Amino acid sequence: MPRFFRRSISNRIFGYFMILIVVSLSVVGTITYFQSSKLLDRQLERYLSQMITHAAYHTDLYLQTFDNASKTILSSSDVLKFMEMDPDDGYQYYELSQKIQSEVFDSAFIVYPQIELIYIINQDGKAITTKDMIQSEVKDYKSYYELIEQSLPENGMGALINSASVAPEDEQYITFVRRVRGIVSHKPRGILGMKLNTREISKLWGQMDLGEQGYSFIIDAKGNFVDKPHQVEADEYMDEVIKQRLLAGEDTFTERIGGQNRMYVSQQLQAADWRMVISVPVSELRQPIMNIRYTTVIAGAVTLLVALWIAGRFGKSLVQPLRKLVRNMRLMEKGEWQTIDPGDREDEFGYLIHNYNKMLTRLSDMIEQVYEAELKSQKAELSVQRIALEQHKAEFQALQLQINPHFLYNTLETIKCYAVVQDSEEIMEMVEAMASMLRYAIQTSLTEITVVDELKHVLNYMKILQYRTQRQFELEVDIPPHLLLHKMVRLTLQPLIENVFQHAFPNGIQKHHFIGIRGYTEGDRFILAVADNGVGISVDQLHAVREKLRLNQLAEADSQTTYHQGGLGLMNVHRRIQMVYGETYGLSIDSLIGQGTKIIMSLPSDGSIVCRYEEGTG
Repeated sequence: MPRFFRRSISNRIFGYFMILIVVSLSVVGTITYFQSSKLLDRQLERYLSQMITHAAYHTDLYLQTFDNASKTILSSSDVLKFMEMDPDDGYQYYELSQKIQSEVFDSAFIVYPQIELIYIINQDGKAITTKDMIQSEVKDYKSYYELIEQSLPENGMGALINSASVAPEDEQYITFVRRVRGIVSHKPRGILGMKLNTREISKLWGQMDLGEQGYSFIIDAKGNFVDKPHQVEADEYMDEVIKQRLLAGEDTFTERIGGQNRMYVSQQLQAADWRMVISVPVSELRQPIMNIRYTTVIAGAVTLLVALWIAGRFGKSLVQPLRKLVRNMRLMEKGEWQTIDPGDREDEFGYLIHNYNKMLTRLSDMIEQVYEAELKSQKAELSVQRIALEQHKAEFQALQLQINPHFLYNTLETIKCYAVVQDSEEIMEMVEAMASMLRYAIQTSLTEITVVDELKHVLNYMKILQYRTQRQFELEVDIPPHLLLHKMVRLTLQPLIENVFQHAFPNGIQKHHFIGIRGYTEGDRFILAVADNGVGISVDQLHAVREKLRLNQLAEADSQTTYHQGGLGLMNVHRRIQMVYGETYGLSIDSLIGQGTKIIMSLPSDGSIVCRYEEGTG
């Protein structure tokens, strides 16, 4: 290792960083460049192949139009008669010419507007054309017929003929030609030709984006141009070598021409023995790759300079005492707190070691203080929680024991009167019901009971109330059987029924009056709704009751408020439910003057509680 790197740790770190960063950037940059180049090459080849395949497909569809048009024309009997007419009969020739031009050719032009010229020639050299253009292009129809007839297939199918194959000096165009049989003879007696200028085919390729120097062209099976770009000369994008490779059927290759490498992508047409070709300079295709290379080189150079600067700064900032600090910190993690001997150092590291020792001493003292304070805090918190728990339990039991004394006194007075006046089983029933109610009410445990238990307590209450009022009344209960064993809080349903009897019907219960209990589930809640069709509650009173429910105010503050007299009261029932199941549950109330009141008790559908005190009975 050179002396420069052995002189100090900072120099050594600088050297290692430099070697690591240079090697890493070189390897990553090289791999990224070559992989990106290969990927972009494949994507570009795929893009050009898809482009030319799409264009070839539409070109084939376009050229197939001629075959459909020829079938339409050859379905005319006048065309077939023309093939077998007497060549010396001038009148028949004139008559057939007029009919074919006006009826057959004009109809074909309407259906197929892309056709530029239509002509038919029989084997005797007689011709009918859509205009006189062919007379100036072809001097001898019989010789032209023999020349074209040699290029047609023997199976009777049509063929697309490039003008360069028969008349290289003429304007570039293509002609669809097929043999025509006579109306009597089944042997070919003439030909049908339809001419189209290649500029129409070029329009099909106009939407392809081939860049600034990209071209597209079409060659036939002999290598003659069917369509070529007009902005450049042919020798700038195709020479004899390229022509032979295209005629050999190579779909994709790269060749140098005109001083630059060009990529050629070709596709064979189905409608004609032609090959469509795209030629694009490789430099344009590789432009994204060159951008990647330049970006990689620049980013790598900048990263290298920044990393070397950081490595130099980092190396110069570290010296030998740092190892002592690291070693002692590791011992500290294991619980071995040891101070460091600073020696005779008075530089920054000596100051750092001195403060490290001071920090270690203070940290030890603080940990002991925090530990002692935490123990005291935990003890105090446990004490506060125990006191709060006892207060909460006492509040709950006090709420549970708030039975309306007026009801008990009136009931006992009624029993006394019955006992004096008559010896009746009614007294036994009232006493039994009263005993059940007292036994059920004075239990102070928070044990969860079921809907059935609360309904039994309500029935005992109603039995006593019937004897007191000497009135028969019924309570409609609509609770599905599977909900009758749902858990709920003790003494929460009977106070709601008691409030209905005391406030909903001030003039007494009549036959049209209604009291109902309905139970159902709604989402994650179990709902018990107590409804009546009594006098209802005014808007102000309803607002006051709802506000107290929202604030969780207990009823002792105002014992004469609506829906409190004669029972535990809505507020106490609401608070007891919240103490068991949480603040999100409890009572809500809806009412309309003259239409009745509906009190809704909301409980969790799974019966889960927030708190549970020690079980016990009073």
